[in-house]
Order: sequence, then C-alpha cells, then structure tokens
Amino acid sequence: MRYIVSIVARFLHGINPVHWRPHSFLLAFVLGSVPVIVQAQGVAIPNFWDPRAQLERPDLAGTRTVRFLVDDDFPPLHFPGLDGNPTGFSVELARAACERLNLTCTIQVRRFDTLLDALADRQGDVVAAAIPLTADLRRGFGVTSPYFKIPARFAVRKDRNMPVPDVKSLQGKTVGIVGGTAHEAYAKAFMPAAALKPYPELAAAQAALKAGEIDYLFADGLGLALWIGGEESGGCCDFTGGPYLESRFFGEGIGFIVRKEDENLRLALDYALQQLWKEGKYAELYLRFFPISPY
Repeated sequence: MRYIVSIVARFLHGINPVHWRPHSFLLAFVLGSVPVIVQAQGVAIPNFWDPRAQLERPDLAGTRTVRFLVDDDFPPLHFPGLDGNPTGFSVELARAACERLNLTCTIQVRRFDTLLDALADRQGDVVAAAIPLTADLRRGFGVTSPYFKIPARFAVRKDRNMPVPDVKSLQGKTVGIVGGTAHEAYAKAFMPAAALKPYPELAAAQAALKAGEIDYLFADGLGLALWIGGEESGGCCDFTGGPYLESRFFGEGIGFIVRKEDENLRLALDYALQQLWKEGKYAELYLRFFPISPY
C-alpha cells in the first residue's frame, strides 16, 4: 500500500502549529510544536480548533446532494471496509459533517492521483483525502482548516529505558531515519550530536529498531503508530517524547477541498468540523481509527 512510504511526497511542506509557533527551529526541536492535546481513554487526541473562534453556520438552503471524492488506499484515513465500502477517519468525518449540516451526501472512490482533476471537472464536490494543504493547492481550490496533521515522532525499544530525546540526551546516540525524507532533513538540522543512520524505507528502519541496532527511530508518526500497534512490532517498541509538527518540514496537514466558487460549502464544512469537535464526535471517530495515537 501507498500508506507511509508516500508520506514524504504528500507531506513535504510545513504544518503550522494551531496555537503556538516556536521562535526558532531549535526551540521546536527541544520542546516540539504541537496543537492542544486532550486525553481520552488513554489516547492523545489533537485539537486543531481555536475555542475562541465562533464560526457561523452559513445558509445551505437549496444545496443539492454533495458528492465526496475519496481514495481507498491510505489507512486509517481512507480504505475499504469489510463490506467493501469506503471508510476511514476522513471518510467517516465527511459523513459526520454531512449529518451535522443536514446534507445528503455520497462517497465516491477515485484513484488518488485523479482526485483534484475530478473535482475540477465537477465529477464531485469535495475531496476528503490525504492531499497536503499547500499554497499551490489554495491557489487553485478552496480548503477548510486542517482536521488532521501527521507529526514526526521518536520511537524506542521498551526494554532499553532510553531517556526522553532532546539535544543533550541524543549526543552519541544512534538515530535511525528514512533517507531522503523531511525527517532526515530535520534530524540533520537539529540533531548534530546524534549518529544518524539512514534506511531506504520505514519498514527497514522499524526492523532495525526492533532488532536493537539503533537507539531511536525518528520518523512519520502515523506509520510508527500503525507499526507499534500491529503484529510486526511484536510489542517491542513505543513512542517517546512529544510530537513534532514544524511547518517547514512536516506539512500543513489535510482538510476538505472544494472548488473556489463553492465558498459557502467550504464555510459550512469548517463550521461542521468545529461543531463535531465541540460535541465529541471528532474524538469518537479518532478513538475508533487511532487506537495508538500518532500524538
């Protein structure tokens, strides 16, 4: 699956923190730059909505059926369910937004690389897939505020009792990274005292951590969460330290995408997303699809 190996291409541009931006990248490394995090059932759930911002529900009278376009090859955000129908965090969030807005909606599956063209050609009305929010995307389309961001994380073996990673504790430690990724660039910039060991793909780096060949693994938090909670890890490893979301390295996140002229629909989706967070539906869906939180 495209899953995690595509994470560099799809999340190369920066993720902006929601409520706080570090004054320097070094401070971002030491402290991490994160949205507000809440805990539910032991799972860390990010909040990307400013509670001080009170969005208004636009008038949707006369709105016809809204057609959502999704890809089905990027779990847990969008993938085929056991019944063959599309599901996943993004898909179910789209369905919940439609219900919150009292809209009739459909979900249509397209190949990932055709989604934006299909939207532009009016084959659908909203893209709900892991397409990174960038300045180029905003020039051509309308986008909601992000409803998910993929952080970078450190992972360690549980039996090693390694200290929480920071500039000092990483001195002389071997840190595995995936070569050619934003994670490697970040590590080179802010972990000068660590011995960086590149791997050709995330699976190889994960295997090295499991085998004890490296002290830490610094990589895509979503891929690590899926691995940590899956059978291949054998329960060897866990996250350490907090999430890293430095915008110039790890992307702006993902949101719903509409055509520029459908501004009312964009505003309605932004309103629905904020309400779903306030009412607990976002947390409910997050717990369903992220039993091991990348945060």
